[in-house]
Amino acid sequence: MYNNKSILITGGTGSFGKSFTKFLLKNYKPRKIIIYSRDEMKQYEMSKKFNDKNKKILRFFLGDVRDLERLSLALSDVDLLIHAAALKQVPAAEYNPIECIKTNVIGAQNVIMASLQNKVKKVIALSTDKAVNPINLYGASKLSADKLIVSANNFGGFSTKFSVVRYGNVIG
Repeated sequence: MYNNKSILITGGTGSFGKSFTKFLLKNYKPRKIIIYSRDEMKQYEMSKKFNDKNKKILRFFLGDVRDLERLSLALSDVDLLIHAAALKQVPAAEYNPIECIKTNVIGAQNVIMASLQNKVKKVIALSTDKAVNPINLYGASKLSADKLIVSANNFGGFSTKFSVVRYGNVIG
């Protein structure tokens, strides 16, 4: 599934992105792994942790899922998109609700549109247990994102497949 594939990870400098990148490089031979995030310092730090052989495979692309045009540019010639970008801190989401909605909901819609525009074969979005019967904005925003991602499979005329997984079920 990952050998000779071009893979883009949104939120790629987060804890999942770093671990998944290590997993891919250790167990598979991807053609390219694009780390897509808005944090240049985390990208710099992450790039320093990989050896020269892996640096030929890794690409670091500054961008935000809120920016459809930039995301679409980053997805050129990508086979698989792992969508891990999100505002995840419950107190921050409650205090800054529109920022949470822009990233978690509008960002998910941008992932869908950019993936369709670029004919990405597979999109896997990470979700959370907090999306099940949500009691806070973070959970509600992830539930909304999950619904958007799954419903994208209903668009006719596209071959992109969309899936949502709970964080703990991604690799295992």
